[in-house]
Amino acid sequence: MHLAPDVLDRILDTLSRALSPEVAREILALRADDATLMYVDELADRANEGTLSPDDLADYESFVAAANLVAILQAKARTVLAATSAA
Repeated sequence: MHLAPDVLDRILDTLSRALSPEVAREILALRADDATLMYVDELADRANEGTLSPDDLADYESFVAAANLVAILQAKARTVLAATSAA
């Protein structure tokens, strides 16, 4: 499934309105583990070389989609925290 980032952003607006400051901080702390990052770096190198297998390409695309989702959630979390500190 592929959703454009702006579509996903609008869908997640509803979720972001339900975030407490504590949950927002937890979302901001989300990070992939070292093994995953190393694997994705390897896939990225192979993608640039044009040597990814179809399975590896699917893994790489899945990671990119997940990273986009987390990035949007983290942006929403930052907005929640900014609004909380301004209040």
